[in-house]
Amino acid sequence: MNINADETLDTRVPQGKWRLIWSDEFTGDEIDRSKWTQVEGGHGFGNNELQFYTGRKENAYLKNGKLVIRALKETYQDKAYTSAKLMTKGKAEWQYGRFEIRAKSPKGQGIWPAIWMMPADTLTYGEWPSCGEIDIMELIGSSPNTVHGTLHYGHPHTYTGQSYTLSKGDFSEDYHIFSLEWTPTEIRWFVDDKLYSKQSTWFTSHKKGEEQEPFPAPFNRPFYLQLNLAVGGNWPGNPDQTTVFPQTFEIDYVRVYESTSNFS
Repeated sequence: MNINADETLDTRVPQGKWRLIWSDEFTGDEIDRSKWTQVEGGHGFGNNELQFYTGRKENAYLKNGKLVIRALKETYQDKAYTSAKLMTKGKAEWQYGRFEIRAKSPKGQGIWPAIWMMPADTLTYGEWPSCGEIDIMELIGSSPNTVHGTLHYGHPHTYTGQSYTLSKGDFSEDYHIFSLEWTPTEIRWFVDDKLYSKQSTWFTSHKKGEEQEPFPAPFNRPFYLQLNLAVGGNWPGNPDQTTVFPQTFEIDYVRVYESTSNFS
């Protein structure tokens, strides 16, 4: 389902109160390694992606108070493109809260920026997809005016979510705030504080054919954040002659809040 910017999903949005508990404003000259790990690898990540994620400054750096993730067209480790993926795994993980990221997305055929979350523990409910995945924002570069918010879970693999389309322009023209509010019983997605999706039904089991775990599994344990810019893959398709490089995904800040009131 697609929600346009001019539509209202539900005016009865639960109004929680939130306290900031973690943030990165990307000030200074260097990426804060106490908060982020820069992933290295180029194995396609289950999606037949074309990039090699490097730990180089050419692919991820700070500039003018922003984190810049840059995808380049270059031969590196037998791949035709390089880019970067940063994650908080092992350094910061959260169970429930509000996650707010202000960012400006790239555009172009085969370009795939993402802000998403994976569980620190993949043993309790098994590996992906039964462990769960929370996609706060994904954008397919050939449709730069639309973002997607999605959950992955279960056996069999199930994904559910909605998309949000700007009424004018696209997400490469300016910064927008992508937010997710995660409670024990509901997960809500926002663009610029406009609610466009909410989910309160999901399931999982450790192995195919086994009895389902009690709700709200698998979204009832700590997850970590990931920021990345992929090139190519099953969903966006590969770049073509219209795709311009380099491509940059710019993140102004990442802020994490905890609830100061009872979850609703």
